[in-house]
Amino acid sequence: MSYGPLPKKVDPRKLAEREAVFQGPAAIADMPRLASFLVDDSGSIDAEVSFAKDEQGLRVLSGKMHGTVSMTCQRCLEPVDVEIEATLNLAVALTEQQAENLPRYYDPLIMETDEIELLPVIEDELMLSLPLVPYHDDCSIQTSFGDVETARTQEEKPNPFSVLAQLKEKADKS
Repeated sequence: MSYGPLPKKVDPRKLAEREAVFQGPAAIADMPRLASFLVDDSGSIDAEVSFAKDEQGLRVLSGKMHGTVSMTCQRCLEPVDVEIEATLNLAVALTEQQAENLPRYYDPLIMETDEIELLPVIEDELMLSLPLVPYHDDCSIQTSFGDVETARTQEEKPNPFSVLAQLKEKADKS
């Protein structure tokens, strides 16, 4: 059953009973922790989040997010567009002890109140999917920091060891 755009606050336990599905854009500007890793906070991420009960009766939250964000290339320090994808696979737990007893294929979503804010959960997964070192595949980086004339002058300087080579040649002839 689909309910439309992403809500701000949800009760995963009630929505799991209804097998609710939410789909829509999540604005990057509404995710300040994610935006702190980016060049700017414009744009949005497409997200789909579904609530259900699994075969063990656990209330679960699953979803997929994808989009393009702009980060700073670590080679040339210019903006680079990065495709990010993230998935959710969470099970609702009311206590730390319940969280420890969840099957390993679920990450715990510990409920401290009756409702959770959905956007920070999505934001956490998106932050985990960011590359550690974003870079262009084909960026041109500056490899010489002097002017061309300085480089040529260094190439034309005589080798200080050439005198030793001449002495060695004389010694070999003797």
